Amino acid sequence: MTRKSNIERRTGETEIELSLELDGTGQVDVSTGVGFLDHMVTALGRHGSFDLSIRATGDLEVDQHHTVEDIGICLGLAMREALGDCRGIRRYGHFTLPMDESLVTAAVDFGGRPFFHFDVAFPSPTVGQFDSELVGEFWQAFAMNAPCNLHIVLHHGDNTHHIAEAVFKAAARALRMAVEADPRVHDIPSTKGVL
Repeated sequence: MTRKSNIERRTGETEIELSLELDGTGQVDVSTGVGFLDHMVTALGRHGSFDLSIRATGDLEVDQHHTVEDIGICLGLAMREALGDCRGIRRYGHFTLPMDESLVTAAVDFGGRPFFHFDVAFPSPTVGQFDSELVGEFWQAFAMNAPCNLHIVLHHGDNTHHIAEAVFKAAARALRMAVEADPRVHDIPSTKGVL
């Protein structure tokens, strides 16, 4: 059984087509009009071993916020669809990732209750033309739509680019762990029998 999904979302602000395969090999094809986001989402797909395709156009003449947030929404919806009832997955995942001087931990639970905690302070407000605060907006949108409980914590770091990249890579590795099939579990990974 392949765990795939395709999401199309059109609003007055963005048009997005996204496809996701959870059991992929990290093949990523992304074009969002936001160069730094393309770089981060490529890292997400590669480190999560997800096959991911994204085509997005947005009102970049306003700013990058709508495009970044809506791609987070679509990725969360795609994750939810691809996971189905979550039968047989590990459910929990966590990863602490060093990126040069930066160290970030991400922890996730696909228990069906959305929550997001983001304890990351960026030293500078931008990376090139990208607003660093949009990193948190992306992951908030993802967590609310997956839905999952996602915590991301910066232990230390001095370079905004390195911190943002550590966030995406740590989250990717945590997600990969959580959605993997657990060979010892064949039903819903909950004492309630439902997520």
